[in-house]
Amino acid sequence: MPESSFKPLILSHFWLAFGSFGLACVLGVYQVLERSGLIPLMQSPEVYFASVSTHGVLMAFVLTTFFIMGFGYLVATTSLKMPLAHPKWATAGFSVSALGTLMAAIPLLLGKASVLYTFYPPVQANVFFYLGAALLVVGSWFWAVIMVVMFGLWKKAHPGATVPLPMFATTANAILWLWTSVGVALEVVFQLIPWALGWIDTIDVGLARTLFAWTLHPIVYFWLIPAYIVLYSLVPKAAGGALFSHDLARLAFVLLLVFGLPIGFHHLYMDPEHGQGFKMIHAVGTFFVMLPTLMTGFTVIASLEQAGRKKGGKGLFGWIGKLPWDHPVVLAAILAFLMLIAGGFGGIVNASYGMNAMVHNTAWVPGHFHLIFGGTTVILYFAAAYAVWPKLTGRALIEGSLPLVQLWSWFIGMIILSTPWHILGLLGQPRRISSVAYNSLLTLAWDPYELAMIIGGLILLGSAFLFLHILLASQRKGLRIAAEEAEIHYADEEPEGTRVPALLNGFGVWNLVILLLMLANFGYPIAQFFLFKTFGSTGWGY
Repeated sequence: MPESSFKPLILSHFWLAFGSFGLACVLGVYQVLERSGLIPLMQSPEVYFASVSTHGVLMAFVLTTFFIMGFGYLVATTSLKMPLAHPKWATAGFSVSALGTLMAAIPLLLGKASVLYTFYPPVQANVFFYLGAALLVVGSWFWAVIMVVMFGLWKKAHPGATVPLPMFATTANAILWLWTSVGVALEVVFQLIPWALGWIDTIDVGLARTLFAWTLHPIVYFWLIPAYIVLYSLVPKAAGGALFSHDLARLAFVLLLVFGLPIGFHHLYMDPEHGQGFKMIHAVGTFFVMLPTLMTGFTVIASLEQAGRKKGGKGLFGWIGKLPWDHPVVLAAILAFLMLIAGGFGGIVNASYGMNAMVHNTAWVPGHFHLIFGGTTVILYFAAAYAVWPKLTGRALIEGSLPLVQLWSWFIGMIILSTPWHILGLLGQPRRISSVAYNSLLTLAWDPYELAMIIGGLILLGSAFLFLHILLASQRKGLRIAAEEAEIHYADEEPEGTRVPALLNGFGVWNLVILLLMLANFGYPIAQFFLFKTFGSTGWGY
């Protein structure tokens, strides 16, 4: 367990993450209500886009970044069994990111940064939004560097030894973030901030979108890797078994790192700046990155099957009933896989050029996105919180089945919310609009699905508040636990002397591979904006 002096820092990360999550859920319910047109008094495009931008930033950047940093510090100190390296720098990183969050939140809430979480130009935000976003990223770099440093320190102190899987995965995530955040950092610092300050009159929108594509899809794996750490390192132990394959798990994280980076152009299929050849290369890479997810599904489900059969499960599926469904971590994993299967199918559609053209600018896309991120990823964040909260607070979760109710309600709410989005996308409803009341026969077919989305949103809001209540009540009123119960035991703990291939125990070669892939996939597409005459835009916004 991390030293007591580090626990307040980790808890601060978690509370900022989950507090932002709670506010984002409130805004999400407002959005489905406003968008439905069922309450005319709520109709306000200005308020809607301010709300949806704030909701997106809080969920996609604030919740994830602070959760991942806090979880990373916890994993590093517990799996390596060593104190946090450079705790003052960790505190500084938290402070910088928190300051950036506050700076970005003010213009967002005032309607001065209604640019959605992608903040694509030519829509322009107040400069403080861009400065805040930059500081949030800079603060996260402190965390990423500390993770890499701790990885190196441990390997130096244990020559030839196998790095514990949770730390191996966390370091892979830190490296991925250092690589992928460069794209958005270049866009914000050299394009958006000077533009918002009036230092330049125009901005090359194609270059801005290309730089953001550098970050846009790899950030999904930045969000997902901690969820996969939960699946590999906490779920098998909670189920009463062991991890099926350590090598497959390590390979999955390496593939996420290598193939997750150079695939951003499947978000730019409809953009004219890039040739079909580069779009095809990125499309192929997008299909390759499905492999580590399939491997994760196989390995974790095999681990669960072993646990179920160990408990007496017979026949082809008898082991499923023997799993401890009343354990929050196990239940969250099962529900996460169900949403991942549905969301993964949507991802295949999005990655396929022809089918993407049909659903690209429709409600299908937020349906897919919410199912993968709000569904699979966030429910495993809940599982991580439930698993580590007693270890961080010294108090058990409050008694009863409330965590199970919360997890089931989040799953049910997400299914009710996201399924209508997919259907509405196939019915032609566009995304990025504030109202669907077009007074036509077509929109009459949309109304039942809009109502279902409101019901799903309300269930999700109740589940979010229940989650926050469980954490707060447990921290304040939970029964105190013994010191030995505060230890975290990972499912991947390998026997002394276990060796894995060097390529699955370090990242030197993989960083070189990433460099070559990034140069091949992004080198010319970015260079062309400087080699040939392109056109800027005067922009419009607040």
